[in-house]
Amino acid sequence: MTASKHAVESAGAMPAVAASSAQAKTVRVWDPFVRIFHWSIVVLFAAAFATGDEIEWLHIRIGYAIAALVALRIVWGFVGTRHARFGDFVRSPGEIATYSGQALRFRAPRHLGHNPAGGAMVVALLVLVAGIAATGFAMITDAFWGSQWLEDLHEGLGYTTMGLIALHVAGVVFSSLEHGENLVRAMITGRKRAS
Repeated sequence: MTASKHAVESAGAMPAVAASSAQAKTVRVWDPFVRIFHWSIVVLFAAAFATGDEIEWLHIRIGYAIAALVALRIVWGFVGTRHARFGDFVRSPGEIATYSGQALRFRAPRHLGHNPAGGAMVVALLVLVAGIAATGFAMITDAFWGSQWLEDLHEGLGYTTMGLIALHVAGVVFSSLEHGENLVRAMITGRKRAS
């Protein structure tokens, strides 16, 4: 084989090698259910917040959809893939505080799944959204119809959740910058840089 022919064959093989090495540099972290759940909750929560009292029939139906998704996510937290399970990311308050302190000094270790602060945020958001759904459902029952305190609680949980969402987005941006990876893209593709 001549040197030029060898060079042409090698050059022709490069795209396949480059493509396979690029794939090898990432690993699948988020399964399809986790990704669909995440983005569905984003859209549905925004729609529920926007409809509120203005389009009550739609607001109620969105609430049922959110409640169903949260119930499925809780089940998936026990039986789902590795990084979707609560056991993979629920940490003690001490571990969360230690990680948060490290992150503020830009010394936090990178986690393939949720880091301890992110895991705490997942749990907090699930609890709050479940509370919103439960209070919303209770408001349309005979026992609590017209209950002002329940309506205030429902709205308060909604606004608290909005605050946590803002904190969550800030945490995603901060962690993306700290570890040099696009966490939003990872939640779309399901893949992150290999350790």
